[in-house]
Amino acid sequence: MRMRLMLLGGGNALGQALIRLGAEEDIGFLAPRPPQDGWDAASLTQLLDDTRPDALINLAYYFDWFQAETVSEQRLAGQERAIERLAELCQHHNIVLVQPSSYRVFDGSRATAYSEKDEPVPLGLRGQALWRIEQSVRATCPQHVLLRFGWLLDDSPDGALGRFLARAEKPEALLMADDRRGNPTPVDDAARVIISVLKQLDCAAPLWGTYHYAGHEATTPLALGQAILTEARNLHPLAIEAPTAQAHAARPDAGEEPQHAVLACKKILHTFGIKPRAWRAALPGLLDRFYRHG
Repeated sequence: MRMRLMLLGGGNALGQALIRLGAEEDIGFLAPRPPQDGWDAASLTQLLDDTRPDALINLAYYFDWFQAETVSEQRLAGQERAIERLAELCQHHNIVLVQPSSYRVFDGSRATAYSEKDEPVPLGLRGQALWRIEQSVRATCPQHVLLRFGWLLDDSPDGALGRFLARAEKPEALLMADDRRGNPTPVDDAARVIISVLKQLDCAAPLWGTYHYAGHEATTPLALGQAILTEARNLHPLAIEAPTAQAHAARPDAGEEPQHAVLACKKILHTFGIKPRAWRAALPGLLDRFYRHG
């Protein structure tokens, strides 16, 4: 890898997966510790003036965007301002910006898979913030790759998977939507995709733009929950045999979560040659790591 790579957010689950996978291929990252209150416009300006990497992977707000149950409007507004500044700095210093985004930029009103050509209409605060961040990056920093991921699953104890498994240890009904659809995407698979994109950008291929990536096989939260419980039971005692079906409209997060969140991944396949991998095959390894770390 000729490019000097900087990773913001090296301490979170996706950052750790990226560092781990990079090390297997002799790809290293500058991964600075964030300031106590997180990255803001001033600290980012100082950092990039001092270091001048060739490419920057911004996972600084990964947990809030992909794993947290809720995020305050004020917190999202601060993150938006920081990324506006980050995009300006990347443009000024000629740094490639790799920025994740999410299926949450869509409202979930169409039953077929969303492609990159579909117009985003986000539902909740998080989706709206992500859509504004995408627009800001596009307008400010032409040398960008925006990667929209599906339902990201990681081994953090307080992430979406961790919360689900904690509830499965209690003998109470575990309600999951049976009429909502999306693509589970294990965090190691998302890291593989980022590494693959970086390798081709390292060859000076100007493949800027927005791309979708999500694990192979769309499913419902109910079916995903059942698959997780089946694997998890081999590793840890659980109180629940199976999740209980509930309608999307009755779920407390129906105003935030798109009912249909399946992503079409043809563009990333045709441009970078990245094929979606089956999320089911990655569940045993992901759960093993979850329980070992827990």
